[in-house]
Amino acid sequence: MKLDLTRFFQACNPSKTLVVSKAEDRQYYIDFAKVRGGKIIQELERTITRLSPEQPTCQLFTGHIGCGKSTELLRLKSELEQQNLHVVYFESSQSLDMADVDVTDILLAIAREVSQSLEAIKINLKPGYFQNLFTDIVDLLQTPIDVTGVELSAGIAKITTKTKDSPKLRSQLRQYLEPRTNGILESINQELLKPAREKLKQQGKQGLVVIIDNLDRVDNSLKPSGYYQPEYLFVERGEQLNQLQCHVVYTIPLVLIFSNALGRLTNRFGVDPKVLPMVPVQLRDGSESQKGMTLLQQMVMARAYPGVSWEVSQNLITQVFDSPATLERLCRVSGGHLRNLLMLLFRCLQREDPPISRDCLESVIKQRRNELTLAITSDEWELLREVRKDKSFRGHEKYELLLRSMFVFEYRDEDGSWFDINPILIDS
Repeated sequence: MKLDLTRFFQACNPSKTLVVSKAEDRQYYIDFAKVRGGKIIQELERTITRLSPEQPTCQLFTGHIGCGKSTELLRLKSELEQQNLHVVYFESSQSLDMADVDVTDILLAIAREVSQSLEAIKINLKPGYFQNLFTDIVDLLQTPIDVTGVELSAGIAKITTKTKDSPKLRSQLRQYLEPRTNGILESINQELLKPAREKLKQQGKQGLVVIIDNLDRVDNSLKPSGYYQPEYLFVERGEQLNQLQCHVVYTIPLVLIFSNALGRLTNRFGVDPKVLPMVPVQLRDGSESQKGMTLLQQMVMARAYPGVSWEVSQNLITQVFDSPATLERLCRVSGGHLRNLLMLLFRCLQREDPPISRDCLESVIKQRRNELTLAITSDEWELLREVRKDKSFRGHEKYELLLRSMFVFEYRDEDGSWFDINPILIDS
């Protein structure tokens, strides 16, 4: 069976998110739930579908950046749509400045995306509160923005686009909006979400779901309030984010799971955050995770030969790598971090055509290891040795940095969480 090199190259692009509702992308999708310690997406889905549309739910989802959260959330969207729910999915990083986010920014982004999605199916809502708010904002900013009679999504887009690249204008807008947060929230609920649910019901829909992706990417910067941004947004202001009158799924920074704010976070939202861990390449005792390794190899070969079963494609490994051992080495050194795996593979494909040689892979690994080790201090090396030895992780600020920098990965098994260092660092 001949390898389509161009398609393989494109399928291995680490920046590409699989959209499971598309037939082509579905060929590349591997379900890792059985080795990740739980069917997390199924749990999110059940919480939404088993409750009445009149009972809004708010759920939190997190994991390492690049571990496959967006792919899983798009799978959730597809499955909910098959159950006749109207789902609004958007990447917050497209419209927000991740270095400086406030609750009003998130609420306005949700209002814009929901109204835009509704307008696309001929549901046009014009909340009176926002029409007045737009006029006041234009006067405040003293900048030419025509918001007369525009749709809600267009009005918010015009204002946020104008302020996104100007810290001064954004600061002015924020100072104006901050004391009006509850009014904005009330308007979104009463003038947008509630009538939207009624009109969707008339169209035979079972409810409205909003999935806000990439909020886990907000910077861990210190806010003027004295709180770090993740804690400020989801703990100090979490109550407001929890008041939207529809089903909501927020992605949150992984750092919150390992901070002393976790108890307050859980109290604010009334739910435990769902964590998407790494795919295990080894078990807690150091032995190889055969199931995890097999699924990772399937993921690579599905990109080389989409639509071909693993029973067949495992006999084609030597068309893609010089030996099965080279593919195993690639999967093991990725640590089960899906984007890491694809990044290493993509770098190999940039250097040579398949079959990829062991020498090429080792050269790419060495380059990546050098990039990572340049950023590690002597204190951090000591902490990494402790994690490697104890397989545990303490809620200390320095440990949190190791997690954010992807020097340490989290895995889950029947006994709960355990940790290990990024395998690419082991030889260092």
